[in-house]
Amino acid sequence: MKRLKTLVLLLLAAVIAAAAAWQIWPVQIMVLAYRFMHPVAANRAVQWQEGPAKPPAGERPPNIVLIVADDLGINDLTAEGHGTGVAGGVVPTPNIDAIAREGADFTTAYSANATCSPSRAALLTGRYPQRFGFEFTAVPDQLAKYVPRYSPQNRPHPTIYHADLEALTPPMERMGMPASEVTIAELLKSRGYHTLHIGKWHLGEASGMRPEDQGFDESLGFMAAASKYAPDETTINAKLPGDPLDRFLWLALSDGVQFNGSLPFHAGKYMTDYLSDQAVAAIKANRNRPFFLYLAYNAPHTPLQAAKADYDALDAIGDERTRVYATMIRALDRGVRRVTAELKAQGLERDTIVIFTNDNGGAWYAGLPDINRPYRGWKQTFFEGGIRVPFFMRWTGRIAPGQRVNIPIEHIDVLPTLAAAAGATLPRGRRIDGVDLLPFIAARQAGTPVSRPLFWRSGTYEAVRDGDWKLQVSRNPSRIWLFDLRADPTERTDLSLRRPDMVARLRSELAAHDRELAKPLWPALLEEPIRIDVPANAPWKPGQEYVYWPN
Repeated sequence: MKRLKTLVLLLLAAVIAAAAAWQIWPVQIMVLAYRFMHPVAANRAVQWQEGPAKPPAGERPPNIVLIVADDLGINDLTAEGHGTGVAGGVVPTPNIDAIAREGADFTTAYSANATCSPSRAALLTGRYPQRFGFEFTAVPDQLAKYVPRYSPQNRPHPTIYHADLEALTPPMERMGMPASEVTIAELLKSRGYHTLHIGKWHLGEASGMRPEDQGFDESLGFMAAASKYAPDETTINAKLPGDPLDRFLWLALSDGVQFNGSLPFHAGKYMTDYLSDQAVAAIKANRNRPFFLYLAYNAPHTPLQAAKADYDALDAIGDERTRVYATMIRALDRGVRRVTAELKAQGLERDTIVIFTNDNGGAWYAGLPDINRPYRGWKQTFFEGGIRVPFFMRWTGRIAPGQRVNIPIEHIDVLPTLAAAAGATLPRGRRIDGVDLLPFIAARQAGTPVSRPLFWRSGTYEAVRDGDWKLQVSRNPSRIWLFDLRADPTERTDLSLRRPDMVARLRSELAAHDRELAKPLWPALLEEPIRIDVPANAPWKPGQEYVYWPN
């Protein structure tokens, strides 16, 4: 009897200890449980499907390589007219810059959202993602719970967590692009292309949403929002003290990748270099047939990790965080060099469209004040710093080099442009918001593509650009900003009080656009205060402008 009582007491103590641990470390426990249930295997070789031994006779449609960076700041590049580069130019980006110099540089290019997964959905479908309910970035509810728990408590504006909406939130793997959407990959397959995805996906992990279900013949990469670049002990790491998102990423991520839906395995080398290696191998395997390669790097998204050789090469940079970040830009540019060099080595340079762009502006939480200069704002704002992106397009022999195209464009224009280049018919039975950009390159057609406003929305925060006028409307805090981008491209002078007529006109356009959009597929659990003019690690001061970003 005594022994039974002892066992009962021990069991009771274990239950109490487990309950206490759950209250203190719920996310840590869930992450450990997930890792236990989903181990990452050792690196293994990837074998890309081999195309024909010889190229086809006659003319073939162009190959397409779409390269997308992640959280790149517009000032991280050294392309003419874009920025000075990291650390005032210590890290040039000659290989990315060459795409602009050898083709068309769309100097006023925008992402379709200020965060990653909705902007990627727009990029691949040619549609505003809110048309099909993809309004918010796909994040696990554990992250939404974790951020407020570990956010600084001394801020005047707290992080808001909507616990009452938890029951309406699907599991992370079901947050993604509906299978009913038609992607670039699906369109190009209809024209005989072999379609490949390498790198980040972040458009859903469940059946029907994965790359191999959305038109890609082969897929290698990671399904979630981010990845580590290598195991922590093999890199030089710059953590962001006080940032709960960074803490979560270091805790939860690995460098695991999947090949065509396989169980995850370690990349085996620094992630940016690994993805570049695999892109080169995929180009070799497909050199004799039309192919579409969607190469979605995770650089320079956090966590900030440097390969040692790159870190050693940048000892002129004194600030540790800047130095690690700079290595990530260096590796990204090196990867672009390897991809474009392989196209040339295989004799495919004149037969391939190469596009380089980014998913949104540089992130405020990275704590680097200059990455979006000269623009105000960050990722998670609709100021120019949050949505201005590079968009360089090279098609040797078809696009004259050295063009600077000044018409405002958005990622929704990618699908119609590539469909036209490949001779594919646009999807029927749905509205395509983008336009074909090819007629506006090389002065084949003057003016703007169409008289169209461009829209952005994330819950209670939205924006519209019509001509040179741009309006932002926030309901938390209740605030509007109106800017004349021709006279004030960096949004320094708010004209909303001086031009109520323009405010009324643009608000009417926003309201009409909102009526066309679908209900979000999942709610925004989290609202985070983002200051417009300073990064996350700057002290809060009275009078700083901010907006709550719902996600």
